[in-house]
Amino acid sequence: MAATSPPLPSSFQNRKKIFSNFTSSKPFSILSSDKKCSRFRCQIKSFENQPPNWSVEFLSGTEPIHLIQNSPSSSMSMAAASASDSAVKTVKKVCLFFCAETKALAERIAAESDAIEIRSITWRTFEDGFPNLFIPNAHGIRGQHVAFLASFSSPGVIFEQLSVIYALPKLFISSFTLVLPFFPTGTSERMEDEGDVATAFTLARILSNIPTSRGGPTSLVTFDIHALQERFYFGDNILPCFESGIPLLKNRLQQLPDSDNISIAFPDDGAWKRFHKQLQHFPTIVCNKVRIGDQRIVRIKEGEAAGRHVVIVDDLVQSGGTLIECQRVLAANGAAKISAYVTHGIFPNRSWQRFECDNGGHPENGLTYFWITDSCPQTVKAVMSKPPFEILSLAGSIAAALQI
Repeated sequence: MAATSPPLPSSFQNRKKIFSNFTSSKPFSILSSDKKCSRFRCQIKSFENQPPNWSVEFLSGTEPIHLIQNSPSSSMSMAAASASDSAVKTVKKVCLFFCAETKALAERIAAESDAIEIRSITWRTFEDGFPNLFIPNAHGIRGQHVAFLASFSSPGVIFEQLSVIYALPKLFISSFTLVLPFFPTGTSERMEDEGDVATAFTLARILSNIPTSRGGPTSLVTFDIHALQERFYFGDNILPCFESGIPLLKNRLQQLPDSDNISIAFPDDGAWKRFHKQLQHFPTIVCNKVRIGDQRIVRIKEGEAAGRHVVIVDDLVQSGGTLIECQRVLAANGAAKISAYVTHGIFPNRSWQRFECDNGGHPENGLTYFWITDSCPQTVKAVMSKPPFEILSLAGSIAAALQI
């Protein structure tokens, strides 16, 4: 090894005295009382103007000290392996419960990760209509990380799900996460007249009083809540995690053949405030509503639609009137194609039927695509495989959020 050792750095010449005590007629032993073990090795952290990749090896007797240059690639490999091992160790096993409406989404979430195991609940009712609920193998989830995938699609299903949500944290589980993709009372966040009830605040208070588990407060995962200030409606006993479906839209837009010709249109200032930072790399069109007599008319406030594939973006749709008006004004201003995206397709009274397909590039007739997520399971069943609708699943985003 002495013959093949690399030359000493010049700055080492001034440091020979540091090692002078190592040359001795007696064997030098460290970390062992065995006289046969007289091999000693240490690492030099740095020389002046030299990288810290040298080691010193001292054998025994009068053998010279050897300087050995470490392989940077091997050091990097060891660091990468260590990081990989650390990542594997931090995977969190999660028991995922669900309600009847969210079964399909729960299965998609479980398919995203081997760390997620689906667990079922027995949903029954007594003769008087009140829920008769049972959590099978309740002892089996002790010490486990538990999540519940909820859907508050109507007031009639909220009570039975809340009963389960309040029960699970008390089963000696390590942590509890409530996944509520759509926060249904989000549009009722303001009081305009004395006597108005802000039901967004009511539901936030109900969820804020979920019992704490052994691991602490409940985590709430929800997507694209309607008003950003609603995060302040929640109390200290719940940890809201606000996620977005916009990354799913961006991935889908990159797959389009005309991805370099996309413009984003916001139907009002509220949508712009909510999403423009996530979509800032696209040309932007902002619309607004003006009142003329008894009518509210959508106009383009800023931006150019001519020749572009314009994608209207908002957090939710109900009757769809605003989106249709926005589509018409964009078509009148020369848009080549018009599509739409909303995270939450609510569509009460089957209002999704108002949206037609553009029939091969005629934006005045309808939409090229209408993307929604699977946050509202009943809507997904209704519009599945019906153009222009296309479903962007939240399954991967939820699976990732459960690892937080």
